[in-house]
Amino acid sequence: MSKLVIFIAVFFLFCLNIPAAYAADEDNCVSCHAKQVNEWRASDHSKAMNHASEQTVIGNFNDITTTHFSQTAHFYKRNGQFMVSLTEANKTTNYTISYVFGHFPLQQYLIETGEGRLQVFPFAWDSRSKSNGGQRWYPNYQAEDIGEDDRLHWKQPMQNWNGMCADCHSTGLKRNFDSETLSFNSHFDTINVSCVSCHGNMAQHTESAKNKLTVDASHNNYPHTNLSSEEQKAMGQWLLEKGDNIASWKELDNGEYKPANRDNSFMDTCFGCHSLRSPLSDGIAPKEAYLDQFTPSLLISPLYFADGQIREEVYIYGSFLQSRMYEAGVNCIDCHNPHTMKVKAEGNGLCLQCHSADTYDGEKHTKHVSDSEGSQCVNCHMPTRTYMGVDARRDHSFSIPTPHVSEKSGAPNACLNCHDNDNKWVSTRLDNWYGRASTLSNEEEKYVAFMHGEVMSKNEILSLAHAKTLPVIKRATVLSSLPTRVEVLSDRDLRTFIRNKEPLLRLAAAQAGGALPTNERLKSYLSLLNDKYKAVRVAAVSNLIGFGINTAAFKTALNELNTSNDIAQWRGEGNLNQSLIEYQLGDINKAEALLKQGIKVDPYFVANYINLAELYRSQNKAELEKRTLEDAVKAVPNSDLVYYSLGMLNIRLQNKPTAVKLFKKATELAPTNAQNWYIYSLALDNVGETKKSIAVLKESLSYVQDKSLIDLGMSLSQKLGDRESFAYFRSKS
Repeated sequence: MSKLVIFIAVFFLFCLNIPAAYAADEDNCVSCHAKQVNEWRASDHSKAMNHASEQTVIGNFNDITTTHFSQTAHFYKRNGQFMVSLTEANKTTNYTISYVFGHFPLQQYLIETGEGRLQVFPFAWDSRSKSNGGQRWYPNYQAEDIGEDDRLHWKQPMQNWNGMCADCHSTGLKRNFDSETLSFNSHFDTINVSCVSCHGNMAQHTESAKNKLTVDASHNNYPHTNLSSEEQKAMGQWLLEKGDNIASWKELDNGEYKPANRDNSFMDTCFGCHSLRSPLSDGIAPKEAYLDQFTPSLLISPLYFADGQIREEVYIYGSFLQSRMYEAGVNCIDCHNPHTMKVKAEGNGLCLQCHSADTYDGEKHTKHVSDSEGSQCVNCHMPTRTYMGVDARRDHSFSIPTPHVSEKSGAPNACLNCHDNDNKWVSTRLDNWYGRASTLSNEEEKYVAFMHGEVMSKNEILSLAHAKTLPVIKRATVLSSLPTRVEVLSDRDLRTFIRNKEPLLRLAAAQAGGALPTNERLKSYLSLLNDKYKAVRVAAVSNLIGFGINTAAFKTALNELNTSNDIAQWRGEGNLNQSLIEYQLGDINKAEALLKQGIKVDPYFVANYINLAELYRSQNKAELEKRTLEDAVKAVPNSDLVYYSLGMLNIRLQNKPTAVKLFKKATELAPTNAQNWYIYSLALDNVGETKKSIAVLKESLSYVQDKSLIDLGMSLSQKLGDRESFAYFRSKS
């Protein structure tokens, strides 16, 4: 049985009847918690989503027309409804705005398109002030013309509210995707992010509060507050002792504050939405562990730079877990008001809650004039990166600028956000100011080199994964990357991580298990099927399918894996992932059906076409393989992988001249892909055009430096006795 091409599924976030009992669940809280509810009403959480109305719509619908490449939108009102007339592909359609989505810096709008789907309209309202460039209609993809045959088109799954956005913008959401009818029957309890989203079902608390309206002061050793002694002890404080530069966490113990380990497990609730992750269940349960509901993305490229700084929109979790703040026990609400979600203090005052002003505030430390941009802690240690064109978000890794790392890895440097200079200049300045230009440990330096692609031995990589000087999430990232960097692992290599107390390391070990040979995978790795967290169990079982395991733990974990794929079948990746499972289990018909379904629901996702064609190839169904790849060319004409696959089919069919043309097209579409150049050159040599093949290999090296291309160039040069070309390729090695 031929092995199918395996694609890494994109990590994704995951309506609409509102039960009357939950339509305004904050009403249950306001009688006792009026201040908190009023703060929440001013928050982004409160404004996460709402019905379109005069009170909620910010955008200008007063007969305004805007054009972006081939799309023209006219915004207007009719009979109390907010409308938009969209012209694209020479066709004009009128739509009603059903819901508003967010409020600042962009407010987006949702359109019902049938089968229970809500789609994000391609224009948003830029709600920033006019002086800051706002108060205008803003195309979601400002630099691109997104046509109807593009996976990013607003009617495609990638712009679907039910699957992509809903669970983090509404409370108690269930997507309820039906894979039989390919429709949604989504529901939420509350339209926005309400009290229940963070606090869970507080019905018992509400009933208890009704029965006990006062606090018994006789049992309170601290009469200035309504908190009990136990509650105060649990809260603790960040305290700066005399001589300290940074505060440490202390809790009450017999009337004295003493150092303690802080329980920050509540942040799992925050991380549920403030992370880039793949859901394992339908909807979010606020009191359940994060790793029982999601598989998080680790610090991989292109999501992060090699040094761990944010690159794509990754929603805090991955950057914060790298930070010294997280390691010290800092949590979200140390800096953010838990109800407004705004920072508790402006400027450096926020940081000086815990950092000594004598040491960290002023020119002695910042080397910049007080009250200047350069004197602000966040501009050096939490630089911004702009997403959606207008939304500047701060990196929460709280890193220190490291110019020589930026020079080697291409990672940004906060200093150069303000100064028009280079990293060498920054190094000189830092060395003059602080006596050093880097605070990185040897392990941190090696981590950056590894993530930047430096070749390392298995033992060097494992040593990095073991390095306790690195944050756990960086160690996990290294560990999970092993299958792409080494050929084979042993049980001994992973055993320590499999038994580790850190769940992220166990998760990474589960993900690395694909590099274990069969006999090694059936040793300690099997224990991961009984792990405490679903994310670990699901990762492990995905590497144990087809090994003849029939234990209860295996069956439970497999069901959990199937569920995670089932709820994602509204988009191509969910179908692809489940088809791979069915293939491994030997159900070829089901695998084929899932791939076809993936093409139907997500027609511009190329991986399902490729895997379906490969499935037909494994069954010697050349005509179906050819038809599938030709359909792929029509649907995704800019995919080099499609042309590469069609070229390979023509090689097998002995249509070599046709194959050469297809391989050439693949190199034109993806000139930095070395494999495309390699197979194109081989095909040219195979049809007797070795001289041209050598010329092509020389051209390829202007796009990508790859040893296999250089070696092939030397081999073909020897074949023709072309000494000049041989010397050229040897000079590149």
